[in-house]
Amino acid sequence: MKSKQTTISLLIANFIITLWIVSIYSSLHLNLEELNIIGILAIVFWQTFLHTGLFITAHDAMHGVICPQNLKINNLIGSIALIFYGFFLFAKMQKRHGQHHQYPATALDPDYHDGKHQNFLIWYLYFMFRYWDWLRFAVLVTTFHSIKAIFHIPEPNLLLFWIIPFVLSSFQLFYFGTFLPHREPVNGYPDQLRTHSTYLPFLLSLITCYHFLYHREHHENPDVPWWGLPQVTMKNQD
Repeated sequence: MKSKQTTISLLIANFIITLWIVSIYSSLHLNLEELNIIGILAIVFWQTFLHTGLFITAHDAMHGVICPQNLKINNLIGSIALIFYGFFLFAKMQKRHGQHHQYPATALDPDYHDGKHQNFLIWYLYFMFRYWDWLRFAVLVTTFHSIKAIFHIPEPNLLLFWIIPFVLSSFQLFYFGTFLPHREPVNGYPDQLRTHSTYLPFLLSLITCYHFLYHREHHENPDVPWWGLPQVTMKNQD
């Protein structure tokens, strides 16, 4: 069973990374004058979905579920996905995500709010501030201008199909992966997992954030890859 899960996880992870590479290359070379606003928006949202997929792939690697039999391969895939996502360091992110699972929705959780402001915007800004890194920002800016100068990529293409999807992806991951599942219910958290799930139809669940609204199931089963969460959810509901 583990061998089959590893094979599927490796195929899906490599497919997402490869699809992102092909898609970003193609979109950066598009002639915007040949596209209408609907076409541009469709590509932006498609790029956002794939960009989110990079982080979800890295997240699976943080849990060691892409290739548990060989953690060097597992971590390499996670590192590549995070570099493409936004020049994040895998080891640092893995440590912080481990703290999130160990101390969910508490002051020791690096993804939680400041203890006072629970509304979406302030929590999001606080969340982003805790992951902010000036060195990474400098690398991002340098890469942006290097790609523009060396490969003669139009700046609007870089903004529309790389930078904006990156920003939108951060909103998507935060809203569906942190804010909704970990905000405190009116009657308080029911147990130490301090999270809950939102159940949507399969396709809508995939589009929103790769099934991450099945968040309680994820915290209960961190060894299950993202694509296996719907099956766990169905078993729990039987």
